[in-house]
Amino acid sequence: MESTTYIALSRQAGLRREMTLIANNMANLNTPAYRGEELMFVEYLQDTQRGKLGEMSFTQDISTVRNLQEGPMKRTENPLDLAISGRGYFRVETEEGVRYTRNGSFQLDAEGGLVTKAGDPVLDANGDPIRVPQDAAALEVSEDGTIATEAGTIARIEPVTFENEQALEKRPGGLYEAGEDMAAEPSPEARVMQGMIEGSNVQGVVEMTRLIDVSRSYQGASKVAESEHERMLRAVRSLVGNP
Repeated sequence: MESTTYIALSRQAGLRREMTLIANNMANLNTPAYRGEELMFVEYLQDTQRGKLGEMSFTQDISTVRNLQEGPMKRTENPLDLAISGRGYFRVETEEGVRYTRNGSFQLDAEGGLVTKAGDPVLDANGDPIRVPQDAAALEVSEDGTIATEAGTIARIEPVTFENEQALEKRPGGLYEAGEDMAAEPSPEARVMQGMIEGSNVQGVVEMTRLIDVSRSYQGASKVAESEHERMLRAVRSLVGNP
């Protein structure tokens, strides 16, 4: 197979993965605190038998880049809905260990514990599960994360952040996992907003435009591969003496 075909196929493979990523972004257009993703492409040079004078330029996607821009804030008036303005993540305890999320759509379990929709306990600044007294008539959360009822303060949520947020590994349910070498640090700029939920930062119009551009690029690469295939067929027919 000629190098032109290899190059076109490498481009098509990358574009197909990018289309899958765009489709996933579109599917999460209304997912609370979802952060859009896109692929990072680089040029990959491969030496041929002719050495440097015969390098082939391939397209290679090397990583997925997460859009860290804050999503729009949506007021719900639900006192258990919390959003983080600024950098930061809530800490929650799962069966696999501590995970991080910006989706603050919380609720109370049967024991009065503050949990996620999946039932994972939300942790306070000390790393302990937050419990709300069963007889509490009102729940107030201040911007510094202090949680109080009419009886007084019961806990404080402390949003944390990381030096390299891109290194967080995405997990199901809007959760992120930090590597063993990643230290969670308090986020001094974060403000906890009660009665609000952060929306997805995916912009539907932008994603549709990206999808159109990627589709056109994919079709262009396909035409290059088809043209090269036809050229090779003509060359073979010429060599064997067939019209």
